[in-house]
Amino acid sequence: MAQDDARLAALYNRLPAAERETLLAFAEFLVSRSGVPVDITPKPVERPAQESVVAAIKRLSASYHMLDRSRMLHETSGLMTEHLMQGRPAPEVIDELEALFRRHYQQQFGEPQ
Repeated sequence: MAQDDARLAALYNRLPAAERETLLAFAEFLVSRSGVPVDITPKPVERPAQESVVAAIKRLSASYHMLDRSRMLHETSGLMTEHLMQGRPAPEVIDELEALFRRHYQQQFGEPQ
């Protein structure tokens, strides 16, 4: 996927301004007919006082429904491994998971509205 992103960015950067607008309009059209979530606003679910790491991942996935979780798989599984195999406390891991989801959202969409 990262290779596709880089290729698309390279092609976009080679286009004149008018064609860039056309490409963006076409991309928006494709998204609108593809069933990809149009609403990119996070739907925060309050963190319970006692929460497992797995429950936190499910909660954050629901809150940030618009994110492609496959792009975060490596980091998410690394944090889960630290918790399960190295005994890292769940609240610490959940704090990092929340930051991870927030960071990926900001990288993709900017600050939430």
